[in-house]
Amino acid sequence: MSTAAETETSAPAGYPAPPPTRPRPTRDPEPSPKPAPIPPREPEPVSEPVPEKPSAPPPEPPSEPVAEPVAEPERQPESEQPSEPEPIHEPEPPPPAPARPNLFIVHITPELASVAKVGGLADVVFGLSRELAIRGNHVEIILPMYATLRHDQIFEMHEVYKDLWVPWYDGAIHCTVFFGFVHGRKCFFIEPHSQDNFFNRGSIYGFKDDVLRYAFFSRAAMEFLWKAGKHPDVIHVHDWQTALVPVFLYEFYQPLGMTHPRVCLTIHNFAHQGVTGVEILHATGLHRPERFFNQDRMADNTHPKALNLLKAGIVYSNFITTVSPRYAFETKDQGQGFGLEPTLHTHQMKYGGVVNGIDYDIWNPEVDHQIPVRYSVESIDGKYDNKRALRHRLMLADNEKPIVAFIGRLDPQKGLDLVRHAIFYTLERGAQFVLLGSSPDDRINGDFWGLKRMLNDSPDCHLEIGFDEDLSHLIYAGADMMLVPSRFEPCGLTQLIALRYGTVPVVREVGGLADTVFDKDYSHRPLHERNGYVFRDFDNAGLESALGRAIACYRNHPEHFRELMKNGMRTDYSWSTPGQDYLNIYDYIREG
Repeated sequence: MSTAAETETSAPAGYPAPPPTRPRPTRDPEPSPKPAPIPPREPEPVSEPVPEKPSAPPPEPPSEPVAEPVAEPERQPESEQPSEPEPIHEPEPPPPAPARPNLFIVHITPELASVAKVGGLADVVFGLSRELAIRGNHVEIILPMYATLRHDQIFEMHEVYKDLWVPWYDGAIHCTVFFGFVHGRKCFFIEPHSQDNFFNRGSIYGFKDDVLRYAFFSRAAMEFLWKAGKHPDVIHVHDWQTALVPVFLYEFYQPLGMTHPRVCLTIHNFAHQGVTGVEILHATGLHRPERFFNQDRMADNTHPKALNLLKAGIVYSNFITTVSPRYAFETKDQGQGFGLEPTLHTHQMKYGGVVNGIDYDIWNPEVDHQIPVRYSVESIDGKYDNKRALRHRLMLADNEKPIVAFIGRLDPQKGLDLVRHAIFYTLERGAQFVLLGSSPDDRINGDFWGLKRMLNDSPDCHLEIGFDEDLSHLIYAGADMMLVPSRFEPCGLTQLIALRYGTVPVVREVGGLADTVFDKDYSHRPLHERNGYVFRDFDNAGLESALGRAIACYRNHPEHFRELMKNGMRTDYSWSTPGQDYLNIYDYIREG
C-alpha cells in the first residue's frame, strides 16, 4: 500500500510528477481514533507502464526585436530552420487511477435465503452476494446439500464434481458437488455420502453433532476449491459454522500452494461460538493439540480445556466484521463478546462493523406484490389502505387507533418480557397490537399461546404464533409502529424493513438499532435524520417512555408523525453502501 506521502509526490510510470507548488491531495483519510475502522480505499497502481510522452525543451526567453535589412536573407535548409517558440504548458496531470479490478469472491455459508434460511445470516448472504455481482464481481456461494433445501428455488441444478474425497479422521468421506442458480446467484451444494448423514436431516441446526457437521462442511468446501482449481481473491465465511475455513487454509492449503485467497469472517451473533472438545482436531486432521490448545489460537478464553471455533476464525482471518459499528464496540468494550473480548482487543486492528442492508427487490412497498396497495413516499396514503386490509384479515376493530406491531423470533434476546408488557400497555393506551413470531422453545411458545387465548376476545389485539411470509409483508405495510425492544441486537433487519415501509420503529438503544434509528427528540440530529423512538434502559419504564411518546405523537401531532414516516422511507438502507464497505475491506486485505 502506498503512503500518503507517496501519493502526494509520485505519479504512474511514464508521466511527469505534478510540480511541488500544486500537490495532489491524498486519498487516504486521517486515521480514526475509534476502534474497528473500516479501511479506506487506496489508489490502485497502474498495471502497465505507459510510454513516456516526449516533451519540448523549455524555450529561450525572447530577446528585444532587432531591425532586419530589407534584402531577403539566404534560405537555410528546412532542417536548420529555427522553430517557433512553443507556448509554456503546465505538466499534464497523471491519468486517473484505473478502475478496481473485478474480484472472484466465494461465500462459504450455512444459510442462504430462499433455499436454506433460519435467521438473518441467510438474508445477508443473499443480499450482499447480489450487490457484489451487480458491481461486476464474480461471486460464488458454497453451502451444504440439506435435505430441507427448497429445490423449487434452485434452477438448472446438475452434478459438477462426482468424486470429491474429503479427509476425515483417518480416512475420507466421498462427496458429490452440485451446481445451480438461486435467483441468479451461482451456488454449489456439497452432499456427503456417509453413515454420519450430516445434512440429510429434518432441520438445519439443533443436533448434538452440529460442531462436527459444520467442521466437515468447512473442510469439504476448502477441498472442493482446491481440487477444482479455484483460487478466489476473497473467501467470505460466516459465524462459527464456517470459522474453521481460515484455519484449514493456513494449516493445509497454503503449504500446497493456495496462497492467493484472503479470508473475511463476518460474525452475525457472538452468542453462538462453537465451543467444543479435542475430538474436532482428530476429525479434521489438525493433529497437534498442543499447537491449537493455545490462548493465541483456539483455546476458549473461559474454558481453557475447550476449543472455540469462532475464536479460531478471529485469529486466522485477515479481517473480521460484525453487523454494525455499535455492536463491534459493544462486543469489544462493553462485555457483549461472550468471553471473546480479550481476543477482539488483540486483533482490534482487523475488526470493524458494517450495518447490513435489506433487499429492495423483496422489501419495498413500491414493488411489493404481497401487499394490496403499493405506495411510495410520494403516495404514502396507500399505507392506510394496507392498514384497513390488515385489520380486515386479522379481524381487528375498524377504527382510528394506531397499530403497534412486533415481528420476530420469540427468543429471550428479543426482549420477550418487554414484548409482553408492551401488549398490555398498548391496549391500556387505546391502541391496537399485532404480533407475528414463534420460538423453537416449546415453553416460550406455550407462554404466548396462553396470552393468545387470554386476549382472544379483544377486538384490538391479534397474536399469530408461527410465521407467515405474506402476513409479515402486510404487517410491515399496515402497522403504524414497529416494536424492537431487544436485550442485544447485532444489527436487526426488522427496523430497516419497517423504515422502508414507513412504519415508525420504537427500539432499544443497542447494537445496530442505535446505528439506524434516531429519536424524534434527538436535538443533535438534523430533523431529516430523526425517524423513530428510542429508549435506553431494559425495563418497563424505559419501554413506556418511548412507546407512550410514539402513541401520543400519532394522536396529537399527526403531521409530525407523518414526517417521521417519510424520513424513514427516504433513507437508503439497501445493500449499496454495505456492498461498497465490503469491497473496501476486500481491497484492504488483498493489498496488506
